[in-house]
Amino acid sequence: MILAQFTHLVANPSALGMFFQEQQTVGFSPLDLWHNMGTLAKGVVAVLFVMSIWSLAVIIDRWLYFSAARKQSREFAPRVAGALKEGKLDEAIKVADRNKKSHLAEVVTAGLQEFRNYGSGGAITDDQIESSKRALERSEAIVHAKLKRGLSGLATIGSTSPFIGLFGTVVGILNAFQAIATQKTSGIGAVASGISEALVTTAFGLLVAIPAVMTFNYFTSKVEAFDVEMDNSSSELIDYFIKQSHRR
Repeated sequence: MILAQFTHLVANPSALGMFFQEQQTVGFSPLDLWHNMGTLAKGVVAVLFVMSIWSLAVIIDRWLYFSAARKQSREFAPRVAGALKEGKLDEAIKVADRNKKSHLAEVVTAGLQEFRNYGSGGAITDDQIESSKRALERSEAIVHAKLKRGLSGLATIGSTSPFIGLFGTVVGILNAFQAIATQKTSGIGAVASGISEALVTTAFGLLVAIPAVMTFNYFTSKVEAFDVEMDNSSSELIDYFIKQSHRR
């Protein structure tokens, strides 16, 4: 069929001129592509645009949050270690309060406050240490949830946006075939609109998905590293309480 159409175009110069005229009138600028899209394809692009904005907002928020947590934790760790080494429990709590964005400070503060509030000023008991340990575990769970805030949505965007773009692709191809059936012609002008919808929605879906997946994996690895740091700090604090109980 393609060979027959090509032979017809060569044999009929006027038809060949019309074909190239159609080809020249097809616009592929972003504005032309948007105007040539159907309502459903525009809706798909709008959904992907909203998802990209939300994804960008989460990425910026998590980047700032993790950067602040890392910076303050580096300042907090040696100061609180020095205060505890000197036996200044209240000073250690004050240091933690001055670094509220630190994930380590939030966890350690919960353990120190529980230890101080539970104690009666006498000997350190096993119940006091156990209570502090439970406070540390609760605080770790809360901080972990804060660190992961927004990441589930980022994963959802990364996994679903290609399929939303694919849906737009299917719609565009259907429009292309419908145009061919309606106009009774196979020229480029009959299918350009539908094919452009397919290409734009597919490209936009991938453009949204790729950064979302990459940053999700990056932030997930950061959360895992923070979890290890919180576990180590909690364990070291419990060991400190145990050593203090043996000294009294």
